[in-house]
Amino acid sequence: MQIKLKITNQLIWNLILGFSFLIIMSLSRIATGIVFKAPASETGSNMEAFFLGFRYDLRYVGIIMMLVFIEGLFKKTNPFSSNQGKKWVLGIWLFFSFCLFILYATDFVHFAYLHQRLNASILTYLENLGISTQMMWQSYPIVKIIFGFLLSMFGFYKFIQFTYNMVAQKVTTTKSKPLTHILFFLLFAYCIVGNIVYTGGQYPLRWSNAYTLGSDYKANLALNPFQSFFSTLDFRNSKVDMELLHENYEAISDYLQIPIAERNNKTLNFKRSYAPIQNDSVGGQIKNVVLVICESFSMYKSSLINNPLNATPYFNKMSKEGVFFNRAFSPAYGTARGVWAVLTGIPDVQPGKTSSRNPLAVDQHTIITDFKNHEKFYFLGGSASWANIRGVLTNNISDLNIYEQGKYNSKEVDVWGISDHDLFIEANKILKEKTKPFFAIIQTADNHRPYTIPANDLKQFKKRIVPNDSLLKHGYESNDEFNAFRYTDFCIEQFIESAKKEAYFKNTLFVFVGDHGIKGDAGDMLPRVFSDNGLTNMHVPLLFYAPSILKAKTYTTPVSQLDVLPSIASLTNIAYTNTTLGRNVFSLVQNSDQNEIFLFDDFANSIGLYSNTHYIGFPIKDDKNFKFKSTQDNQLVKPDTIAVQMKKQTSLIYETAKYLLTNNKKLTQ
Repeated sequence: MQIKLKITNQLIWNLILGFSFLIIMSLSRIATGIVFKAPASETGSNMEAFFLGFRYDLRYVGIIMMLVFIEGLFKKTNPFSSNQGKKWVLGIWLFFSFCLFILYATDFVHFAYLHQRLNASILTYLENLGISTQMMWQSYPIVKIIFGFLLSMFGFYKFIQFTYNMVAQKVTTTKSKPLTHILFFLLFAYCIVGNIVYTGGQYPLRWSNAYTLGSDYKANLALNPFQSFFSTLDFRNSKVDMELLHENYEAISDYLQIPIAERNNKTLNFKRSYAPIQNDSVGGQIKNVVLVICESFSMYKSSLINNPLNATPYFNKMSKEGVFFNRAFSPAYGTARGVWAVLTGIPDVQPGKTSSRNPLAVDQHTIITDFKNHEKFYFLGGSASWANIRGVLTNNISDLNIYEQGKYNSKEVDVWGISDHDLFIEANKILKEKTKPFFAIIQTADNHRPYTIPANDLKQFKKRIVPNDSLLKHGYESNDEFNAFRYTDFCIEQFIESAKKEAYFKNTLFVFVGDHGIKGDAGDMLPRVFSDNGLTNMHVPLLFYAPSILKAKTYTTPVSQLDVLPSIASLTNIAYTNTTLGRNVFSLVQNSDQNEIFLFDDFANSIGLYSNTHYIGFPIKDDKNFKFKSTQDNQLVKPDTIAVQMKKQTSLIYETAKYLLTNNKKLTQ
């Protein structure tokens, strides 16, 4: 028996547009692969990534085709039977075109800047719309982008209208058999699901499938902005696994070195108090603290690991004169998350929005409040309202003096306020007049788009121009980025050399830590696990600098931004109370290889644990799909008892962090 299928003009038009948009999306992926080339370490074909990417594209085109298909089943909404139906369908395809352009254009910029596909965390920029708009205006050709958008939308409109007229003139079939409807419904449904689902077998196509391709580059190449954006929306809110916390409280207490007498499984006590050590020679000499949080201070781009471009020679010199940790990490990417981790001692595992923007997380105990005899200062070139940092600071440090834009004599140079050079000058001017002990935080910003270097500084600071091939080989994307990093080193040099002339220098502990790194290929400068698993995104320097007090030493012990304040408090030998995941780094150095550092990747919605011997990482909602590697040679390691322990520890720290975000209230005095 021969079965004949009647394909209507509505179905033909739907298929033509669907295939056309699939071609556009595939070409965009090819362009991404051409513009953002694979790291030198990548081997083999990218065809698997392109095929998986085609399936992701097919999903979102399938959703639109299904919607249009269903509308076409009814005469009043069929575009070839009703003028109103034509308007509705035309509107649907135009809306899809609008979303396509906006998401892909934003994704391209996002990928160029962060080496990650577009995700829901970008919504946080809407909360500082003024600053975000200024940064975009100063960094990108907005007028050209708007013109391109209008031109593209006009082109999409004309193309959709042209295909409609073409089908209307050549095809007259408006009715089809039920069998045709069923087959096309199943086809579109399959496109949306992405896999054939059956009990005990495969699941629908998910974003985590991209991370089975063996590298972050291939995963990013496979994903499209629709998939990466919408897949991250549901991570904006998450519940704490209290059962896991209670069952494993002893394990996390061991990790945090909580005294046995202070442990309480029922109340989940994380509080541990430290008394000053009698006759401590180091702490007795430290009167003041200056903590510098350095914007985008990525280790592999610096001179600290012998990068041949030598962007930070002065800081490299300082690292040899202080106590330097070359395996320090921010627990998560992003300035707001980095500042949060330093101030609170908690990894910012808030999905989507950062914790500083969460009203429920604003109330936090911070060790800074234990510096009771110190005047407290926070210096930044822009506004403290950025990312609601002001709320975190003022709500938890009652006697804090905030210096921000509008309070300086220096002129603002861009969206981030005054230059870092002027910021250090202004801070030094204030600190040198202080007679009481002080704790000052200086947050830099110039190593960030739009990479502004003031004309006045170009008299002392000379830009270097490096060939593009050399820039790319050693971790940089442009000369602007390279010189901005060099400018950071210049500003630190000017600050330290000026401070050396002041009385406060000799009894001040200077601490430098990066707010985050930048994802990229570190080549042979670091073990391959750093580049292949995105650890360059969070690998930063941590330097304790007091040359007349501290004996120079370099440690390979893995440490975290979470550890900064407990370590400072320990060095200065004050009484302090720690209530979070931070630990004193100087208590960890004896077991260097055993120490494990927690990492959270908001872009990939994954968590991990790093030690000097192993790295494990896995998607938050798919812990069976994990990577377990040697951190020495990046080889995949067969899962064993160490893998089991590290996976369990990773989940435990993650759940503890989620719990502490809203359960680390200020202590009553």
